[in-house]
Amino acid sequence: MEELNIIKIGGNILDNPVQLHRFLSDFASLDGAKMLVHGGGKTASSIGQRLGIMPKMVEGRRITDAETLELVTMVYGGLINKQVVAQLQALGCNAIGLTGADANAIYAEKRPVREVDYGFAGDVSGSKNINAAALKGLLSLDLTPVFAPLTHDGNGSLLNTNADTIASVLATALAPHYEVKLIYCFEKKGVLQDAADNDSVIPEIDKALYNELKETGVVSLGMIPKLDNAFAALDKGVRAVQIGDASAVGRMAAGGKAGTLITL
Repeated sequence: MEELNIIKIGGNILDNPVQLHRFLSDFASLDGAKMLVHGGGKTASSIGQRLGIMPKMVEGRRITDAETLELVTMVYGGLINKQVVAQLQALGCNAIGLTGADANAIYAEKRPVREVDYGFAGDVSGSKNINAAALKGLLSLDLTPVFAPLTHDGNGSLLNTNADTIASVLATALAPHYEVKLIYCFEKKGVLQDAADNDSVIPEIDKALYNELKETGVVSLGMIPKLDNAFAALDKGVRAVQIGDASAVGRMAAGGKAGTLITL
């Protein structure tokens, strides 16, 4: 079965032109089929403030009202996505920029209102909402899909959707067709035992250790949804999940010792 690397890149790398160019150079040089999923929340907040649109956050999650949806569509689907695609083209990687609406790639449901109304935020309920046939078609043409963190609801509206989740559901949907490795890249060397020490990488985390790390507070905030998505992907047939520094993407894709390996 053909190998497929699905790689998610986080905001701090996107915000640093030097680090982003280095990462994209490494990504472009990866052999075989690959896909990229990017975030961009910090850029959206920065541009929004310049336009008088102040970010509204609850527990680290963005409230996406109608005005904010226009903002993130412009920033995620336009500015960031097309800049990344253009840089990949310059590096010899034939990339194609996508949102979930393109080719009906990712259908999502608007998050229901409970204690908080998150507005136009989308939740993807599973791999059945991924158009795997269309993505296989693009990959068969030696195209590299680059996904912005936007999905659609089937009724004409785009939805702001967590990029970690998008990467995970893409991986699970394509796992029956490829040997999928899911890699989460960001500015840290991996999941850290001590958040203040970038060298305190935990080399491997299974479910039992994960529960222990949550209970002791070693893992918290933004790392929890990332790890939840990692285990969900493994549970549904993804071959391997690794989390680490964007500068080590080549080593992680090759199965080298870098970052944190997530195992069942």
